[in-house]
Amino acid sequence: MEKKQLNRVLVASLVGSSIEWFDYFLYGTVAALVFNQVFFVNEDPTIGLLLAYASFALAFFIRPFGGIIFSHIGDRIGRKKTLVLTLSLMGIATFGMGLLPTYQAIGIWAPILLITLRLVQGLGIGGEWGGALLLAVEYAPPEKRGFFGAVPQMGVTIGMVLGTFALSIMTLLPEGSFMTWGWRVPFILSALLVVFGLWIRKGIDETPSFKEVQERGDIPKIPLVTTLKTHWREVLIAIGAKVVETAPFYIFGTFIVSYATSYLGYSRTATLNAVMVATIITTILIPIMGRLSDKVGRKPLYVWGSVGMILYAFPYFWMIKQGSVALLVIATIIGLGIIWSPITAVLGTMFSEIFSAEVRYTGISLGYQIGAALAGGTAPLVATALLAKFNDSYVPVALYIIFTAVVSLIAIWAVKDRKNEALDQ
Repeated sequence: MEKKQLNRVLVASLVGSSIEWFDYFLYGTVAALVFNQVFFVNEDPTIGLLLAYASFALAFFIRPFGGIIFSHIGDRIGRKKTLVLTLSLMGIATFGMGLLPTYQAIGIWAPILLITLRLVQGLGIGGEWGGALLLAVEYAPPEKRGFFGAVPQMGVTIGMVLGTFALSIMTLLPEGSFMTWGWRVPFILSALLVVFGLWIRKGIDETPSFKEVQERGDIPKIPLVTTLKTHWREVLIAIGAKVVETAPFYIFGTFIVSYATSYLGYSRTATLNAVMVATIITTILIPIMGRLSDKVGRKPLYVWGSVGMILYAFPYFWMIKQGSVALLVIATIIGLGIIWSPITAVLGTMFSEIFSAEVRYTGISLGYQIGAALAGGTAPLVATALLAKFNDSYVPVALYIIFTAVVSLIAIWAVKDRKNEALDQ
């Protein structure tokens, strides 16, 4: 395939993925700063925060259903059509959030409407990730598959940078203006990004792997049933492998916002900036790690990152407890920027290589989204609950990070590295 077309595929997979995750993370950051005061109103601020985080977690539990619905379409009708649907769904939900009246205006209907839109977001992202990843991986030359598979993974961190950056600008407003209308602006403007994303994806053809499955007449009637019958082991491996990629990410990137500001006395701007700097660094490192995996394999990089997570859990909390903004930034860069990047860079490619083409969309989506539901969305909630139960001690939270890494190392024990091999068509 000509280079121009390959580049367009990579851009389409990256842009759509970035927009979806921008919408998704915007909610997570605003939940920690705003929603506990304007939607989940409670006399006890900790209860309000827990409710806001619970609404954040809720979308993770709907994501596997989004994965099932859209991967069914993706494995039966095609990757491209599915990606247009998921991006449109996400755009409508996020735009709607920016227009919602608050609890003070309409009472209990405010959190109900917010949660409904959050569930729609969860459905959209549940189908988006698998499609964006397969768009890149199924077009990739075998010797560059690690790099191609890493590119849509950059969408996660680019979306987070955009979300954090948009909010950092809005937090410069006076507190009253920010709480009234400032937080809404990024939600409403995201509609422009969605239109751009749909335009970019318009010019992409269906992936070669899917075309071959169509030509052979191997399209499964119910991809979910076929996947669970023929690839249930691979689904379990993918669920387990997702754990260390997702839980520490949400602790380093989302939980830290409330922990550093409410418990440790850091300013909101300093904390958001620490997360943003670390996220920019990991965004730069992800494609480098993807390219490295084409040389050394996916599994070694994944294992190095997971072991690094085990060794770093306690030093991370010790550093941020010192009260130094410089140490907060350094601690976040090491955890989110450096140790996490090889894990996420190889995850999608590793998943793609263990499923055959006719159920690949369903298989990777199930593993990724169930893993995210079990360990990702619950991470800020679990960490906040552990702090409340153990007198604000960080020790249980550090042990929780170690536990996630151990689970994932056990899960990938039997995975065979398949760098440079042709994908099972």
